[in-house]
Amino acid sequence: MIVTIDGPAGAGKSSIARVLAERLGFQFLDTGAMYRAVTLAALRQQLTEADADQVAQLAATLTITLSGPRIWLGSEEVTAEIRSQAVNKHVAIAASNPAVRSLMVDQQRAIGARGNTVTEGRDQGTVVFPQAECKIFLTASPLERARRRHAQLQERGDTTPLEEVLEQQSLRDHRDSTRAVGPLKQPPGSEVVVTDGLSPAEVVARLEAIVRRCQALSQSAAG
Repeated sequence: MIVTIDGPAGAGKSSIARVLAERLGFQFLDTGAMYRAVTLAALRQQLTEADADQVAQLAATLTITLSGPRIWLGSEEVTAEIRSQAVNKHVAIAASNPAVRSLMVDQQRAIGARGNTVTEGRDQGTVVFPQAECKIFLTASPLERARRRHAQLQERGDTTPLEEVLEQQSLRDHRDSTRAVGPLKQPPGSEVVVTDGLSPAEVVARLEAIVRRCQALSQSAAG
């Protein structure tokens, strides 16, 4: 079974999806980490969003490995670095590049083909796995999402003001929803979960209940 969790930046997709996957005994696919890893590699070569062809060529040479919450770029672990504000600010270098998205989609589908998967991103239920048995759209108010992101940055010693986080998030939301390839939108047939005022444990519980219903429906249809 494929479980897709889509939603805007700061909705808590990665952390929630990872715990949900553990609860279900499914593999976890953090697609955002893949785009962040490409962005990090591009920034290290001083490439910008305008260098689309060079970024695409670079992406094709990279080996990105996901292992639980840890991410490797080649033989280097970049788990912390890809979550930096610098990468967050420039992630459109990879995420808005059609050639990079095509490459990442192929890799994501290959991972999903290995077995039961919880995958999170912007286009998982619309582009990557449109036939997924269970689709969820996870969201929260802009201020709530910015506060969560701000708290994460503070934990890493990043002192970026909340106002700047909110401004960058607004720009990211606009880019994500208006880009030509893989735009953020609610997948048809998905269940919407608004997480304002909910603890992570409460969100996981709601999502697990949704997945269990999907499993029951799938088994009923198969029977």
